[in-house]
Amino acid sequence: MSDINSFIANDRKDFTKGELNKQSLEENPFKLFNKWFKEALDKMVIEPYAFHLSTAVNNKPTSRVVYLRTIEDNGFVFFTNYKGRKGKEIETNNNVSMNFFWAEKERQIRIEGRVFKIEPEASDAYFASRPRKSQIGAWASNQSESIEDYKTLEERVLYFEEKFKDQDVPRPPHWGGYIIKPNYFEFWQGRQNRLHDRFAYTLDEQKWNIDRLNP
Repeated sequence: MSDINSFIANDRKDFTKGELNKQSLEENPFKLFNKWFKEALDKMVIEPYAFHLSTAVNNKPTSRVVYLRTIEDNGFVFFTNYKGRKGKEIETNNNVSMNFFWAEKERQIRIEGRVFKIEPEASDAYFASRPRKSQIGAWASNQSESIEDYKTLEERVLYFEEKFKDQDVPRPPHWGGYIIKPNYFEFWQGRQNRLHDRFAYTLDEQKWNIDRLNP
């Protein structure tokens, strides 16, 4: 353990790959997000659509990595099991936060907002586009619930494979999409000596106010 702690304490890297200033901002944070996302794709960032989703119930936060699946004009869409832990926590408190970290670009984007279920028809369309094995998995997994062993899960997969044999797999009623509608963005660009660039966008009714933050 001492070797690990020594490595953690002494492994220091400076950030030198870019800067962020007012001239490179957009009035609308979604435009800047899209620009950064495209640059992440161009630089072959590993899974740039993966983000940490944080929920909180009774002042107790929890986080997990989920995949962004659609960028809308007013929000970000992901899909999950509504009955899993995050679904239950969202039902109790729909204030959430997102965090993207792209090490290859030395960039981070923090987003806060409220999350809502999308229309069932949109969830149906996305579910139909998924690989069949993923569709079966959505039926087989009682997400976040205790399970005796992996064999139990495999048996449930076999059950639903037989149930939906020779037919399209319908979307489970407990599975679908959410859209996160932001009221706050923070764009972070790593800089040398830990003097990072940080700009916050805060929604005030229909207007985005922009502030530079201390690193």
